Amino acid sequence: MFYSYILKSQKDNSYYYGSCQNLLKRVDIHNKGKSRYTKSKRPWILIYFEEFNSRSEAYRRELFFKSIDGYKWLKANNII
Repeated sequence: MFYSYILKSQKDNSYYYGSCQNLLKRVDIHNKGKSRYTKSKRPWILIYFEEFNSRSEAYRRELFFKSIDGYKWLKANNII
């Protein structure tokens, strides 16, 4: 399985959108400071994820989350 996910920083309430194959491992990497972008905004909490059968589907959904239409969808569904 592949995942698109949204993390929320407990430090500054910012969001991070990503995709991966091993969700728990990826969240752990973010919280251990092994990801350059998210290192300074730790700790992170997983607030939303979706499962997909392929990497390309998960990545397309990540890109959607990062778009203005995705932002509106996330707001309308009370995810962010």
